[in-house]
Amino acid sequence: MKIVVLDGYTLNPGDLSWEGLSALGDLTVYDRTPYDQVVKRLEGADIALTNKTIIDRAVLEQSPNLKFISVLATGYDIVDVKAARERGIPVSNVPTYGTLSVAQMVFAHLLNLTQHVAEHAQGVAQGRWLASPDWCYWDYPLIELAGLTMGIIGFGRIGRTTAKIAKAFEMRVIAYDAYIRDSGDPDIEMVNLDRIFRESDVISLHCPLTPETYNLVNAERLRMMKPTAFLINTSRGAVVNNADLADALNRGLIAGAGLDVLEVEPPAADNPLLTAKNCYITPHISWATRSARARLMQATVENVAAFIAGKPQNVVN
Repeated sequence: MKIVVLDGYTLNPGDLSWEGLSALGDLTVYDRTPYDQVVKRLEGADIALTNKTIIDRAVLEQSPNLKFISVLATGYDIVDVKAARERGIPVSNVPTYGTLSVAQMVFAHLLNLTQHVAEHAQGVAQGRWLASPDWCYWDYPLIELAGLTMGIIGFGRIGRTTAKIAKAFEMRVIAYDAYIRDSGDPDIEMVNLDRIFRESDVISLHCPLTPETYNLVNAERLRMMKPTAFLINTSRGAVVNNADLADALNRGLIAGAGLDVLEVEPPAADNPLLTAKNCYITPHISWATRSARARLMQATVENVAAFIAGKPQNVVN
């Protein structure tokens, strides 16, 4: 089996090993692959692995040997799964590797918004505390999480883990999911979207990008939120209308946002969120702890091995 990894660098910048995959076939790993080189690099390949490199209908039509695609992520919108199905090519993903790391990032952003630890530490390093007339100082309101309401949109694995952590902070949790009616927890009420936006002090997004969730957070819904509320997005950038969120932040309609994803990644220089008030953006790294990437690597090896054994797993098409 000829196995080609189109964009392996983000999964393994050098701190993991490709040995598990190389034991399964003739392995070639590219750090990155521009779209115009995808077909050439997949020439003769039986198995393609991709993280964010697009494999669309045109690529599939020019890759007659391709038998299996394994996505190095949970989201698989970069593969034309319908076209793959038409050609009898199963597409697998890795659904669970990043749950703990993504939920952790939710609270990294939330605690940044409520405590501003880095900015206060930077002030101390710049001599602010040395010059303070008082024994302490703070530049931002300091907000306790206990008693606040967290609204979770998307109550799958990551949403549930986020809820568990929120409860440990003694937050009230409400949730919305288009497919789930019972949270399974007597302390967590499943509610409609309007209640999420109106009642929450913090909204955390954990839904996939679908036609139904595209720009789910828009000007109309942002106007429903409390002016003291925060929005956290670690799901997909296009779930949020970036221009509408920037406008809401700049007008003080909501208090702040912590984002690990944007509509276009890397962002264009004119993305209004880059300069919006009280908006903190990380470069899509919630999935990227070494522990999570190691789980992703192992699960990918298992996906490829299962396909070779004739029992493909985690198939999304």
